Amino acid sequence: MTTPPEVWFLTGSQHLYGPETLQQVADQSRLLAQQLDADPAIPARVVWKPVLTSAADILDVCRQADMAGAVGVIAWMHTFSPAKMWISGLDALRVPLLHLHTQANVALPWSEIDMDFMNLNQAAHGDREFGYVQTRLGVARKTVAGHVSDPRTVARIATWVRASLGYSAMRSLRLARFGDNMRDVAVTEGDKVEAQLHFGVSVNTYGVNDLVAAVDAASDASVDALVKEYDDSYQLANELRPGGDRHDALRYAARIEAGLRSFLEAGGFRAFTTNFEDLGGLRQLPGIAVQRLMAEGYGFGAEGDWKTAVLVRTLKAMSVGTTGGTSFMEDYTYDLSPGQEVILGAHMLEICPTIAAGTPRVEIHPLGIGGKEDPVRLVFDAAEGPAVVMGLADMGERFRLVANEVDVIAPPQPLPKLPVARAVWKPRPDLASSAQAWLTAGGPHHTVLSQAVGVDELHDLAEMSTTELVVIDADTTPRRFADELRWNQAYYRLARGF
Repeated sequence: MTTPPEVWFLTGSQHLYGPETLQQVADQSRLLAQQLDADPAIPARVVWKPVLTSAADILDVCRQADMAGAVGVIAWMHTFSPAKMWISGLDALRVPLLHLHTQANVALPWSEIDMDFMNLNQAAHGDREFGYVQTRLGVARKTVAGHVSDPRTVARIATWVRASLGYSAMRSLRLARFGDNMRDVAVTEGDKVEAQLHFGVSVNTYGVNDLVAAVDAASDASVDALVKEYDDSYQLANELRPGGDRHDALRYAARIEAGLRSFLEAGGFRAFTTNFEDLGGLRQLPGIAVQRLMAEGYGFGAEGDWKTAVLVRTLKAMSVGTTGGTSFMEDYTYDLSPGQEVILGAHMLEICPTIAAGTPRVEIHPLGIGGKEDPVRLVFDAAEGPAVVMGLADMGERFRLVANEVDVIAPPQPLPKLPVARAVWKPRPDLASSAQAWLTAGGPHHTVLSQAVGVDELHDLAEMSTTELVVIDADTTPRRFADELRWNQAYYRLARGF
């Protein structure tokens, strides 16, 4: 059984108040932690830790948080906790930090307030002491103010927890790259050493025929089981059914899935890439196999695009407890009809069925690229609703996340001759402005479309990983966006030092 992820709840105080007050602090902070732990909106266990009253204890628990695998730490100064005690601990902390500015009571018992009450309930200025030292040390954190009984407070904490889950997944991610980058393509390249230093992800390249060996070794029993699963889960084209003239192609697609999954599981990989220019002994470009593995939470990037594969996996990890799907995506073509401008997004085959509007259909068609046999794929339209399209670009001295808020719509007309999974969306604020901003930012052509994760989670992830994030939304204008990029350029170069 998988151990649920943990967020540790730390409470600051000091010995000055005496054992009776400290016991009250412990009792009240434990209740707040339990309330958060019991809230279904928070996709992790919230684990209360004993009240911290010394620099040694603070340093110890901050070190333990990382070693024990906690995905984050919530800190609250119930009383006044002199912040010099926190310097060594905060300096040693290696997991995301949320500063919760709250208090035990919602309303003040005005007629009963005495000095004992005031000495106990000091978060209003105790947290200011803590806020100062975090800013003085330059600690990356999220600050949330409000009572834990308020759904708005819980929602902000839950957003941060989801980002922490993504950050944790990224820090330990191993990625298998089958073959190299698509020839002469710039944006899918990148510095893998810097990525491992910055994000923690390890990118490993394998010859495609290493995968071919795993595919060839897949058992007939595993192929039979997958073929049955395809028939049970999707609408299967008649020609692919047992006895159909293309059934063997379906079986080979299932063999690719079985072999690919076994390779990834054996190596501890949670993300991977393929490249239609480098398929070795594979008879088909992996289609349905990639789509189904993405649906299970694997990251994927086409044409050797490991950065997008990292981003897909990270957002999959962040989507726990949310509705909607997340998929590899690519802006393919536009409808520029005045007042009706939309983007048609797709890829050759590899769009995740978690974004599907209905039950996908399993089909086989020529690909027209790659020089291999016709590949099997899932075909569907994406579900309607708000979403975010985002990409990760290597800018040389840093990585940049570019995000565009969009609205996915049903295709304005049927697409009978386009046998691939696809999404149609209206970008905010409009197509021309969003496209101009995206191009100005150097955003990649491979992206991730998510209806499960929004800009708030991306902002928290960017803060945790000290990564630049630029957002294109309903308020964006190309001129102001270009100015933001210039300011960011100056900031990040100054932040690196001389």
